[in-house]
Amino acid sequence: MIESDVEAAFLAGAALNSLDNLVRAAPPWSGAWRQRLALKCAATAAGAGGRTEDERQIRDAWHLRSGGGDPGPAGNLLAAWRRLADRAPELSPDGIRSIVGLLGLRWTDELGELAATIADYGRSTRPAPLIAAAIMAEVQRISPDAELLGWWLADLAIAARMRWPVGVPMLGMQARGAAYRGPGGRGRIRPGGEGFERAVCVALAMASAEACRLAAEIAPRAAQLVAVAPKLRAKGAGEVVRLLLDNDAVSGTLQTASLTRWGARRLFDRLSELAAVRELSGRASFRLYGL
Repeated sequence: MIESDVEAAFLAGAALNSLDNLVRAAPPWSGAWRQRLALKCAATAAGAGGRTEDERQIRDAWHLRSGGGDPGPAGNLLAAWRRLADRAPELSPDGIRSIVGLLGLRWTDELGELAATIADYGRSTRPAPLIAAAIMAEVQRISPDAELLGWWLADLAIAARMRWPVGVPMLGMQARGAAYRGPGGRGRIRPGGEGFERAVCVALAMASAEACRLAAEIAPRAAQLVAVAPKLRAKGAGEVVRLLLDNDAVSGTLQTASLTRWGARRLFDRLSELAAVRELSGRASFRLYGL
């Protein structure tokens, strides 16, 4: 366990620098990468809330919802982190209220005031890990039961401080990790408690490293997809390639203006033969495909 604040800060800074380079490079598959990070954060959030859904089940809850309706509590967790991964790191009080609802938490007006706090942090020169620790501690002070919101807002605040064009879900993956174990492995270091800033630095280093590893897995798959795209003759194939690069998963029965469900099934079969996509559901029907 790292016990030096200086060492923890160094690790966080080095890892965050690597992640910063990746975010600013904006590879064509960065949308799929961020959405898969969102899925990992949602799965950790589900476990933290006592739910049993894993990544595959949460993905199903999102993609198999009827007519784009309510995906249920687990799917709403994913909706919250997908929203973080989809937009600029700016948030209004109403935006925070919406996230609070998706996370299944109780709203208080004081939580809405955090929108201005995050905007101030975006203009600050304070190190990003310390900003993340501060916003989590503030959420803990306002609403001790809203820890999930703290993780969500911490990632938003980091993105604002780093001047990233979009949020990157990552700290939520470490919400139950070893970085927050107390001395001797007993208990958990809570937001605002002794050693919490150091714990956040370690968690951020671990989360950044995990995000970079995931990027290294996705990049060659995306390269294969782009390489085989000229071989695809189906109408609408270009749109499907774009969706695969932008999303964690795409339905095997996708319909577009130029692609029927039957055409989509044939296209995904062809992409699978070319090793350009993976089938993610493990089912014979209602299949989902992704990088």
